[in-house]
Amino acid sequence: MAQEIERKLLVASLPEDLGAWDAKRLEQGYLASTEDVEVRIRRADGRDARLTVKSSPGLSRVEEELALEDAAFARLWPLTEGRRVVKVRHTREVAPGVVYELDVYEGALAGLAVLEVEFASEDDARAWTPPGWAGREVTGEKAYANQTLAVDGAP
Repeated sequence: MAQEIERKLLVASLPEDLGAWDAKRLEQGYLASTEDVEVRIRRADGRDARLTVKSSPGLSRVEEELALEDAAFARLWPLTEGRRVVKVRHTREVAPGVVYELDVYEGALAGLAVLEVEFASEDDARAWTPPGWAGREVTGEKAYANQTLAVDGAP
């Protein structure tokens, strides 16, 4: 299993160079979610479907991702009704092992933008300084976990 190490912040204002970042539209739905684990399916730009299992939100957590055939995604997607988010994910590697993922949400969550920053180690995560355009840190706050946003909407 892989270990995911990330910090999450609200975005106060979008960075001026966001148009130069890589971007893809994500459709994400939750099949199951408890306090300890989530099971979701996700499709990027209408293709490249994945099934993902993650432990509860926090700085470091277990994540396992498996490729999912389009037909399987189509069969599972209806099971996520009422537990979905759609967002455009903008990505940029800002330093070796430090990747910014800036999610701009659509639909009922329009107006919400969140920065997730992935790190190679917990020490790197603790030492990192947020960019000036980032807002309040929400790492580990359940209200800003995607599965909560998918069910409850914006905090």
